[in-house]
Amino acid sequence: LSAIDGPFQLAEYLALKIRADPHDVAGLVEVPAEGRSTDRDVWIYEHLSRRLPIDLTPLVSQLLSHCTKESCPEMKADQWQYLCVAHGSGVSEECSAIDYILHTLDSATAILNSTKNFPSRMSIPPGSLSHFPSLSRRLSRIFSHAYFHHREQFLISESETSLYARFVALCEAYGLVGKELLIIPNLGKAEEASEDEEDDEAGDMEEEDEADE
Repeated sequence: LSAIDGPFQLAEYLALKIRADPHDVAGLVEVPAEGRSTDRDVWIYEHLSRRLPIDLTPLVSQLLSHCTKESCPEMKADQWQYLCVAHGSGVSEECSAIDYILHTLDSATAILNSTKNFPSRMSIPPGSLSHFPSLSRRLSRIFSHAYFHHREQFLISESETSLYARFVALCEAYGLVGKELLIIPNLGKAEEASEDEEDDEAGDMEEEDEADE
């Protein structure tokens, strides 16, 4: 970190770390200890304002071919349905999933890059900290919809980037979103359960074959 100069020092440092190893989730969310001290809130801001929207782009691009207004007319994840607040009407409205996703990313980018809310990238005004958890909750819904309704695209993206794992680690480390709102099951346990189910099915097939004989 100390080897990088300029106003975008943290952004460049984080980009380099992600490029070096996107799966080093713990190392990516931990506040840098090397060089001059880094403000915790500024570090969270760099993740939310730049890296997450940028790194979500490949997943969202994949979803564009599968998540249409016809296939997903509502923004749902498992049994949850989410209403969109980005229509400018002052009330939450129903929105197709893909529109909700794009509206959420546009809104998050606008809020986090607003000089009124965040006049400096070197420090965060106390009154602006409330934006972190609210935006994190909305961003979490993008992952949740992808997982529950477009599982293949989600898993491909996650295997390449570990982006959801990074997002969860960020939320847990800095208290951005409660665990009860992160509704995607533990991915490691989910994969183990899936493998166990496949083994059970294979065993059942073998038993049926033996019975037929």
